[in-house]
Amino acid sequence: MKGYNFRDILAFLAVARERSFTRAAAQLGVSQSALSHTIRGLETRLGLRLLIRTTRSVSPTEAGERLIQSVAPRFKVIADELEAFDELREKPIGTVRITTSDFAANTVLWPKLSQLQPQYPDIKIELTIDAGLTDIVEERYDAGVRFGD
Repeated sequence: MKGYNFRDILAFLAVARERSFTRAAAQLGVSQSALSHTIRGLETRLGLRLLIRTTRSVSPTEAGERLIQSVAPRFKVIADELEAFDELREKPIGTVRITTSDFAANTVLWPKLSQLQPQYPDIKIELTIDAGLTDIVEERYDAGVRFGD
């Protein structure tokens, strides 16, 4: 990838969106000079001018507009997906796979899990009753419960 840095592209998108190095720099928490240097470096690596700069305005060139149209939606999708992970941190969700013996399931697990389930309806519990020993890592179980040695 010729040493492209996604931060550089995000910086370009901020300048293009704000149409201002000053506002984009404030938004990104960097100096205007550092932002200008970042954009110049990106343009050099791409071998294309991305922004038309005057003392009063900043606007994308044709190549800059093409970059905006092609990558901005993709970065939006990525940002949206990363935000969706926040929901996972806020409430437990997913499948918990447990392999266990019949006795352990009936005497220990079901009584406890039946109390837990109403509090966390987005958790799916998958119990596998198996008298033998199971490699929980290989079989992708979250836990294995057995009585005895």
